[in-house]
Amino acid sequence: MKIRSVEAFQIYDSRGNPTVECLVNADSGITGVGRVPSGASTGRYEALELRDGDPRRFRGLSVSTAIAHIQGEIAELIVGHDVRDQRAVDLRLIELDGTQNKSRLGANAILAVSMAVADAASKAAGKALYEHLGNGHGDLLPLPEIQIVGGGAHAHRQVDVQDFLLVAMNAASYEESLKVTYDVYRAAGDLLLQQGRTAGVADEGGYWPSFETNDAVLDFMVEAIAAAGYAPGRDCMISLDIAASDLYDGEYYSFLAPERRYTSDEFIDLIVDWCRRYPIISVEDPLADSDWAAWTRLGDRLDARVQIVGDDLFTTNERRIRKGIDRHSANAVLIKPNQIGTVTETIAAIELTRECGWLPIVSARSGETEDTFIAHLAVATNAGQIKVGSFSRGERMAKWNELIRIGRGLGRRAQFEGGRIFERILRR
Repeated sequence: MKIRSVEAFQIYDSRGNPTVECLVNADSGITGVGRVPSGASTGRYEALELRDGDPRRFRGLSVSTAIAHIQGEIAELIVGHDVRDQRAVDLRLIELDGTQNKSRLGANAILAVSMAVADAASKAAGKALYEHLGNGHGDLLPLPEIQIVGGGAHAHRQVDVQDFLLVAMNAASYEESLKVTYDVYRAAGDLLLQQGRTAGVADEGGYWPSFETNDAVLDFMVEAIAAAGYAPGRDCMISLDIAASDLYDGEYYSFLAPERRYTSDEFIDLIVDWCRRYPIISVEDPLADSDWAAWTRLGDRLDARVQIVGDDLFTTNERRIRKGIDRHSANAVLIKPNQIGTVTETIAAIELTRECGWLPIVSARSGETEDTFIAHLAVATNAGQIKVGSFSRGERMAKWNELIRIGRGLGRRAQFEGGRIFERILRR
């Protein structure tokens, strides 16, 4: 069970940009694999993704330095260690880096190794990855939030809001939630063709249509749900990712569709109005990661009627999550392993979120790989929700399909709360 060797390679993510793949080889002949995704709309408090910065190679995005760190001092550190002791390996990696944001070795280098160690340990134990990560306690299949329309940084800001997502509130099973999403996604595509709005596919697989305003997309979402034969607000609801940090200049929030500037209180009024007029169940990053006081004011206005999710605000960081708990800033946390850099820290962030009575949502990134680690993480930790992107593109479908397989592996043990999970935090 000892680590015999560590290898690293440059592969490519779903945008065709370089990223890191790591192989951890155990002396038993087992090999664990870790592949790291990359975000486009990244929070300023995320762990650092190390790129070479040479404009002559992949426009500065090559990862040869991160790979050299894995094959050099990281390998020297962990070779000979027990692959089953995830916490010890991760703590050593954190100490070796020696920075708060993993900027010396790179979070992409550290996470690739951490994920590969977890994968190798699960194979060495003869267990599925979710069983290994959850010590056999994970049995809750997550409720998906699935993108129908993409905007923001994922679609060249055709509209300002980054994600318009569907939540199948009344689905009785994980697989039924996918069937409902299929119906709405296809109905949305048909409507876009009829209306002459089709303009392509966004980074995460959702439609990239031509709309004049954010409100027009919300109207379209309601129309697509109804066209698929479901009741908006009952069978299906809408989840938004505003990605407001990208819209904030420190004083004002700015929209392009239509062009307008908002103070924090005016932007809060807008979000509250949307939640009143449309069947919205969840709002992610409704305010900027530096506008802490406004988060509390928004929570007071929505009065536990909507899931308020911090992504850029918390960056899967326990210290920032604790600050949010103290300030009553939200009631849910988006969980992205590459924001923090190790498996151990990611699981700790999920556990803290649940301990305080909030909801964790395990999430992919806009630049994804075919790796299915987060599907296993969501089940292992009984997170209850997952956000992967849309219902198209192989790197997205790989995660949805892996959860089907996990459900088969769980058999009668499999649990699914669906929309009931919101009852933990909301008063409807």
